[in-house]
Amino acid sequence: MTDLKAEIMRLKKERNAIILAHNYQLDEVQEVADYVGDSFYLSKVAAEIDCEVIVFSGVRFMAETAKILSPEKIVLLPEIDAGCPLADMITDEDVRNIKNQHPGVPVVCYINSSTEVKAESDVCCTSSNAVKVISSLPGRKVIFVPDGHLGDYVAKQLPDKELILWAGCCVTHAKVKPEDVLKAKDKYPGAKVLIHPECSPSVVEQADFVGSTSEIIRYAEKSDAKVFIIGTEVGVLCNLRASQPDKQFFLLHPGLVCPNMKKTRLQSVYEALAKNQYEIQVDVDLAAGARRSLTRMLELAQ
Repeated sequence: MTDLKAEIMRLKKERNAIILAHNYQLDEVQEVADYVGDSFYLSKVAAEIDCEVIVFSGVRFMAETAKILSPEKIVLLPEIDAGCPLADMITDEDVRNIKNQHPGVPVVCYINSSTEVKAESDVCCTSSNAVKVISSLPGRKVIFVPDGHLGDYVAKQLPDKELILWAGCCVTHAKVKPEDVLKAKDKYPGAKVLIHPECSPSVVEQADFVGSTSEIIRYAEKSDAKVFIIGTEVGVLCNLRASQPDKQFFLLHPGLVCPNMKKTRLQSVYEALAKNQYEIQVDVDLAAGARRSLTRMLELAQ
């Protein structure tokens, strides 16, 4: 393992590369990454840093977003079959159909979506800025795709808006049931319950705090509490336990493990750098449309 890490560091320097790892990646991958965070933060970092190669340890839509924002750079996805079931729950044709049913209504797409869906949308959002983005749009109605659970959460924060939701969900977060929260609270009395808005509405309403992965990490770091129940993918525990060794963190549900995020191993990162696998390409016209929706998000979420 030590030799493999040393080889990764050598290749990274040789190729003028940076390694990005999503919060949900395995500990061994996060440990060799230059930056760890949520998908859009990592893509912004990649666009701003002077490098030639980006190794994106995540899933396909994340690597595509990095390529859209950094078209001149080589973007590598270490495991080419690391996909996202949520992103696959809607197509560009589905977006066109729902726009035809609601002419003139703006479409907001969660960043957990394909390049094609981003290109058909008016603006992207993340779980941390969705409320701000949607509240900034004119008019009352908004089409929100593809995560219906996140959409429900946003709608409750913005009662003056009418959200037309797509019935997609993150299959990992959707595993959590309300009774799981009750059991965890009984097991760890007094613990703060921190939950991602991709969980079902009946789970989210039992949280002490609701937020994106990065927001959950920041909340736990700043809180005076010492015990936390974490309602998002298990990968965030690597960051939390490393940065807050005096606090205790327990996973809300044993099923909070994304199989696609766990496909990338240290060996995958090495082979990406050594063999240039797997390089992500995005159609120029689609990239232009998707870039507009991403840029619009930055404008609205400032």
